[in-house]
Amino acid sequence: MGRGGQVRLLTPNFSRCACDRTEPADKIMTLKQISSNKCCEGLQKVIEHDSTELKCKMKFGIYLPPKAESSRCPVFYWLSGLTCTEQNFITKGGYQQAASDHGIIVVAPDTSPRGCNIDGEDESWDFGTGAGFYVNATEDPWKTNYRMYSYIIEELPRLINANFPTDPERISISGHSMGGHGALICALKNPGKYKAVSAFAPICNPMQCPWGKKAFGGYLGPDQSTWEAYDATQLVKSYSGSQLDILIDQGNEDQFLAAGQLLPDNFISACTERKIPVVFRLQQGYDHSYFFVLTFINDHIKHHAKYLNA
Repeated sequence: MGRGGQVRLLTPNFSRCACDRTEPADKIMTLKQISSNKCCEGLQKVIEHDSTELKCKMKFGIYLPPKAESSRCPVFYWLSGLTCTEQNFITKGGYQQAASDHGIIVVAPDTSPRGCNIDGEDESWDFGTGAGFYVNATEDPWKTNYRMYSYIIEELPRLINANFPTDPERISISGHSMGGHGALICALKNPGKYKAVSAFAPICNPMQCPWGKKAFGGYLGPDQSTWEAYDATQLVKSYSGSQLDILIDQGNEDQFLAAGQLLPDNFISACTERKIPVVFRLQQGYDHSYFFVLTFINDHIKHHAKYLNA
């Protein structure tokens, strides 16, 4: 909390920290508020900042529940899928009421660097802009900017914790499709960091699907042994950290499931072998769209709240 037991609300230009700073003032990144709307008694904001990790301007959505006016709150990070920006989840996800009820801050970043002027970054919908795949690229010309893994794991949480009334010890992560892949690998690569993890129609075994092979080949190079560090099915085979309670929802009418892009069976088999709890729900009649996400997001928020508010 801020001094005197009160959390100080952010000023319009976010030049001051919401809580007592833990870093020198010159280490706090300047944030620019793009929009702010009252929603479910809280505030849905969009913020822009200069990313040191990605070396470009980035936007993220952040929902502040009413509880954030008086106390620190846990944080739920949402990672979106291919072609998405920070807008998709905040306008289509329908999570705000559940986040308000459970007193959870929700952060929804963009899915890739933007406007880096890299040759070819806008040529494909499934590679480059809007398709960062939550990896740290090692290949030219991508390695300078395409470092979404470090952005999600390190830079963004530092930024959020420095400027908003968060409890840094209570965070969780979820996502959809490419973002579901991102959520799973972030949790598996950082045991104990996240209190809970869930996913909607995640790309579970990217080394074995066309989307993953294209992205990993471009960002990480031809040596497939380096790809294993960003493949949830591979990571779970050697996971030995604190227990994870994984929730996955998948629509049985998902066109990308039928096309072999998601491969959840591979991930479930690996979890079963390692005795890692995973609840996999195959939802009848649902596709890959945000109508699917909207339908079950309250279940996921409740799943996360069980651990975040324990």
